[in-house]
Amino acid sequence: MADHQSLSARLKAPSTHSRRLRMLLTVFLVCSIVLGIRLVDLQGVRADDLSESAAEFRTRSYTLQARRGSIVDSSGAVMATSVERYNVAVNQKLIGEYIKYEEDESGEVVPVGTGAAAAAKELAPLLDMDEAELGGKLLGGDEKRTFVYLKKDISPELWREIRALRIPGIEPEQFMKREYPNGKVAGNVLGYTGLTGEATDDDTVETAQGQAGIERSLNDVLTGEDGELSVQIAGGAVLPNGDRSETPAVDGSDVMLTINRDLQDNLETAVDKTVEDQGAKWASAVVIEIGTGSVLALADSDTPDPSNLSDTDSSNWGSRAVSAPVEPGSTGKLMTFAAAVDQGKVEPLSTFTVSSTLTMPNGETIKDNETHATEDMTVAGILALSYNTGLIQIGDTISDDTRFDYMKKFGIGSKTGIELPAESAGILHDPSTWDNRTHYTTMFGQAWAATTLQLGQMVSVIGNGGVKAPVHIVDTVTDADGTEHPTVAEESEQVISPESADTMIEMMQAVTDSQSTGWRAKVPGYNIAGKTGTAQVPDENGNLTRRVGTFVGLVPAEDPQIAIAVAVYDASGAGYGGDVAAPVFKDVTTFAVRQLGIPPSTEPLVRLQWYPGEDVDND
Repeated sequence: MADHQSLSARLKAPSTHSRRLRMLLTVFLVCSIVLGIRLVDLQGVRADDLSESAAEFRTRSYTLQARRGSIVDSSGAVMATSVERYNVAVNQKLIGEYIKYEEDESGEVVPVGTGAAAAAKELAPLLDMDEAELGGKLLGGDEKRTFVYLKKDISPELWREIRALRIPGIEPEQFMKREYPNGKVAGNVLGYTGLTGEATDDDTVETAQGQAGIERSLNDVLTGEDGELSVQIAGGAVLPNGDRSETPAVDGSDVMLTINRDLQDNLETAVDKTVEDQGAKWASAVVIEIGTGSVLALADSDTPDPSNLSDTDSSNWGSRAVSAPVEPGSTGKLMTFAAAVDQGKVEPLSTFTVSSTLTMPNGETIKDNETHATEDMTVAGILALSYNTGLIQIGDTISDDTRFDYMKKFGIGSKTGIELPAESAGILHDPSTWDNRTHYTTMFGQAWAATTLQLGQMVSVIGNGGVKAPVHIVDTVTDADGTEHPTVAEESEQVISPESADTMIEMMQAVTDSQSTGWRAKVPGYNIAGKTGTAQVPDENGNLTRRVGTFVGLVPAEDPQIAIAVAVYDASGAGYGGDVAAPVFKDVTTFAVRQLGIPPSTEPLVRLQWYPGEDVDND
């Protein structure tokens, strides 16, 4: 009976095995429910977000750099351009995935190397690097980095060879390199570029920005708008069927200058030569086309090569022709003569008694540079021999206010508006500040200052029938889509009458006479109308121990096509403009008339009477 009850109890009580089975079933059901909920969450509720996150993880974005616009000369010859270049870098976290395969003797493709060592063996010959050194860069240290430069500034062709190896982690960095194919020619005009950091939401982006010259003044025009390329990456390679988006870059506009490259080169050679021959500190010169105001050449001595700035002292990186005003000396007399002629106060044969030293009614004593006999001279003779004592008598025929107005109209004391940075307006004080001596020194090119460019504009007014045509050095801007934007010049201004301009040109032709101050500027076959100038300038102690020599001229005198101005600063010796600046004028004119196709003069050089009753034969 007892055994029967014990068996019955055992049958009624659940076995340990059953309890475990039920427990496992319960756990399985709970896990299934949790996994089901998770699956619904991942595939349904959060599917879009997770898909987007995965895509973002695989997506790489690259900047598509816009090409900086080219700068060309008046004939289209390239002066500055941008070329596509690449830097090569490695993602050290991915390089270990590389496997190098080759065919064995049986034709079966088998792995022959892996990781950084195999990649270095492939890349070293292309990058011209030591294989062991390259392998170390590829492998990295304990802490792997995602971007380490291997080689900078390689060609697109070389990058394509590297890309064809399909090595995971080898990545490009595209950039546009600025190149100046003509070396230092027009370096003072072109300027140069440098990298400038621009803050973004995530980082600082280095972009090329103009630092001087046209590169700086037209930076916004030359600079394009970068684009962006986004692709999906897996295993270091682009997924062919992955998402891809591209915003194309918009290239910068091209700039055509008015300068003639060969004439620019010749002018630079001429100013460098006079600096060397004369022991000068610096020299500058400009050639301007009569009528249009186009600057055909603008040169400074020791012009830098924009690609190798370190070869030139930084003081020469800009353009003194537009930024360094000097007292011009007697070339400034042209405005005094022109004002008196235009006001009808004198004519070329008007006579004045001229001595070496002259004390004026206000008590000021003025001297000529050299002692000479006292004699009657015509206005034409006073200009030819550049006598101060004769000039101040001519200047006294008009008021200071009237003469000041003419100087302003000729462009003195105001920027020309040329499309170059750091232009100086020069120095010209109001007549109310002039004292008794300044009243006279301003007549012959002292107590005011002008840049070489302003002197060129001044003489171009005389050559252009008395009209001041605003100077410019940019001819056309062409957008990436081919749309052209020609330079729109400001309004021209009549400064002196055409008749007065003709009179000035007649008198200025005597300057190349063998007895005059500018005979070294004479060019065989061409009549020249010009003027020399020399002025004292202070040294670092304020003492007038230095000189600047200048020359301005028109070619050909009977029908001016170009105006040229030259300034030579602190030459050794006397430093007279006729000695240091006139030869530069001759050299560049001799080249320019051939380069520009200017025909020789067919009329005789005009030589007006220097002395009353003088017999002059212009044949």
